[in-house]
Amino acid sequence: MRFTVQLEVMAEGQWQPVVRYDTSHRFAHCDIYRPGGQATKTDLKMTFEEALTHALNDLRDNWELYRDRFFEG
Repeated sequence: MRFTVQLEVMAEGQWQPVVRYDTSHRFAHCDIYRPGGQATKTDLKMTFEEALTHALNDLRDNWELYRDRFFEG
């Protein structure tokens, strides 16, 4: 199983990633982006199934917070 769940915002006329949960690199992790494209990667230390459920719940519940932090820099 593989997955990607990503929150994007329209900034400067382009869609830009804010938070991405995925299983690339063969482990479940979360990338949190700043304007300009720099990202901080966090290993979720969960199974892929647990990480997918966590990602969906987190972005559903916290998307406004992530969006606001992104725009605040």
